[in-house]
Amino acid sequence: MTVIPGLEVLLSNRTDLLDGKRVGVICNPTSVDRRLNHIIDLFWSDHRVNLTTIFGPQHGARGETQDNMIEWESYADDVTGLPVYSLYSESRRPTPEMLTEVDILVFDVQDVGARYYTFIYTMALAMEACQDQHIEMLVLDRPNPINGEIVEGPVLDPQLSSFVGMYPLPLRHGMTIGELANYFNQEMRIGCSLSIVQMKGWGRHMYFEETRLPWVLPSPNIPTVDTALVYSGMCLFEGTNLSEGRGTTRPFEITGAPWIRPEEMIRSLREYALEGVRFRGCHVIPTFHKWHDRLVGGVQIHVTDRRLYKPVRTALSLLKSYRSIDSDRFFWKEPPYEYEYEKLPFDILCGDPGIRTKIEQDVPIEKIELEWLPSLENFQKTRQQYLLYT
Repeated sequence: MTVIPGLEVLLSNRTDLLDGKRVGVICNPTSVDRRLNHIIDLFWSDHRVNLTTIFGPQHGARGETQDNMIEWESYADDVTGLPVYSLYSESRRPTPEMLTEVDILVFDVQDVGARYYTFIYTMALAMEACQDQHIEMLVLDRPNPINGEIVEGPVLDPQLSSFVGMYPLPLRHGMTIGELANYFNQEMRIGCSLSIVQMKGWGRHMYFEETRLPWVLPSPNIPTVDTALVYSGMCLFEGTNLSEGRGTTRPFEITGAPWIRPEEMIRSLREYALEGVRFRGCHVIPTFHKWHDRLVGGVQIHVTDRRLYKPVRTALSLLKSYRSIDSDRFFWKEPPYEYEYEKLPFDILCGDPGIRTKIEQDVPIEKIELEWLPSLENFQKTRQQYLLYT
């Protein structure tokens, strides 16, 4: 059975939620139905929907901004002529002026299941704006592409809150955007007038391919479901001087640095006995980002069993291996991160400054995991009450 996303459920039998209301929409290229029709075009051509305003998160409403941290400015949509407001510029939440023609704000964006993916915080900030302006918020649910069962990693320390981690989530949270919206609204006391249009046919065990939905890359460096799976751990490499594979055709699967000999990395990684994954030594020349136009040695991740593979454990094992090969040339990137945060980027991404210290002290991975386990178990208990699907 093909999963039916919230967008199609809305248009097939829940348009009553939009009756008589001026509609704003937060969207990006993933905001499509099973036939790849985009939400803007579907709403604009539907006489039941009074679409007035468009908003776009990081990378734009139709994917106009490709680089990782480049802010973009508002403009008029070519197809509809409607205003398109940037939520990745000076303001990351809709302002009262942006919402003057909106009675209900619809959010329909594909998440990737990782705490540091910014779209879920665009949603949360929009919920706050809706609460302030007494506007309804409607979230159209979509699958967690790396399944909704497995959670992993440290839960965010609130002192490290940022736009890549606003709330206490683990690195791999195992929730859908609709479930996260409910969680944010209640646990973070946003308290907006919130409705969720649930999917039909989605089960928590599903990886994205099992949904039979078309995969549209949610951002330029998440081209495949395989990328999304490794990303919840490998994005930590953004906090180091190691390449996380940007500028290659397999971002977040390929990592390395100019001084690394792949065969050394392969030998080093054997001691971790990681399950569900194999490593291939490789050389690449990134075309942009870190070490662009330089020959980089490293490894590529090949996931062999998604059920056994642990993205966060794997990423930390890789970091420890790279550092052990040459600790003098390995370093943590200095602030700022995303222009505004003065704490170490790795700490911001990881959400727990103690983990960096433990890597430097060569603490075993198993001991690092045990220390984050209590907060992870507490999160799982809280999370349980917000799950919409069995």
